[in-house]
Amino acid sequence: MASYISSSANRFYAALESAYGKVDPITAANRIPAVKLGIKQQADAGTRRDKTGSRTFAGLPSGVKRRTDFDLQTYLTSWDKSSAGPGYGPLFQSALGGSPVRFNGGTVAAATADGRLSFASAHGLSAGQAVCSAGEIRFATAIVDAQTVQLNAKFLTLPAAGATIGATVTYSPATELKSIDIFDYWSPTTAVQRLLCGAGVDQMEILVNGDYHEFHFIGIAKDLVDSSSFEEGQGTLLSFPAEPAIDSFDHTVVPGHMGQAWLGSTASRFCTITGATIAVKNGLETRNKEFGHCSSLGLSPGQRSVTAAFDLYSRDDDATKELYQAARQQSPISVMFQLGEVDGQVMGVYLKSVVPEVPEFDDGNNRLQWKFRASRAQGTLDDEISVAFG
Repeated sequence: MASYISSSANRFYAALESAYGKVDPITAANRIPAVKLGIKQQADAGTRRDKTGSRTFAGLPSGVKRRTDFDLQTYLTSWDKSSAGPGYGPLFQSALGGSPVRFNGGTVAAATADGRLSFASAHGLSAGQAVCSAGEIRFATAIVDAQTVQLNAKFLTLPAAGATIGATVTYSPATELKSIDIFDYWSPTTAVQRLLCGAGVDQMEILVNGDYHEFHFIGIAKDLVDSSSFEEGQGTLLSFPAEPAIDSFDHTVVPGHMGQAWLGSTASRFCTITGATIAVKNGLETRNKEFGHCSSLGLSPGQRSVTAAFDLYSRDDDATKELYQAARQQSPISVMFQLGEVDGQVMGVYLKSVVPEVPEFDDGNNRLQWKFRASRAQGTLDDEISVAFG
């Protein structure tokens, strides 16, 4: 007998498209640990203004264009470091644009308290890439030579000579954005199954120090395809794709209080952060105004905006006062958040140059808080932000 469908009886998958709007086959490795997927599709047409002799709405003509928006939320979870990247990697790639760059690790020759790290052999790193050691993640800000890099901050536990530096995957911005497919499969299999094709991420938020570390992705898709009303040719498909065979799925969630924060022109560690949000906005539009076409032809991003907003308890130490001075003088600082503290469950977000807004003083509670609102990151060429997993 038919029954209600449980809201937790679904599984999500995400994959890059080889061409815009083309749905490619997926495997169990494309599964992502999403919390919620909201999809809204509605007619994208103006109001009819013809006079019909009454006040009755006469309806829209068939074939009008539709706009499809989505909002996907997920947590920071564990990932298989032997894979190409975490399952939700395609979402970060769509939000930033750049292809993921993998660092396979290396052996330490020497590490210093000022953040310089030397390898026993050539490292092959580039500026902006991340390295990971004993549950800590850092970013290379400069390449000293073929075997040495300067990190954005020191490791709290300096790796000894001979220690292993772990593998990482780093995502960086690019001028063009990539489209993805997002699949939404439900149990039972006779329920309506859905997929978004030609999806692009317009806004991405990384939320720090909640109950869990969270990611929010908001964007626009070319079309919403479902198993109930499927027509041949949608997403260049002959039939609605069946869900891959379900494989083991490890998605250990990382508690929101675990991590580190490094702020300031000299990268001081702050243990007083009460919350933070890193946001990327792409000003994304779809090419849907061309005459003679009923659906969009591609993604068209505008100027990128990367901001960091964070709250902290005020102290009278030098590092806290330097943040306020930087805000007043409009001097850039670096901002880095490490989310998680266990190898295989670590993420790093690095903004090399942020001009902080003057903080608001919140004295409504027992301890004074400073609230730095939406301070914008800057760069030279597609280098405002680096996101890495280790």
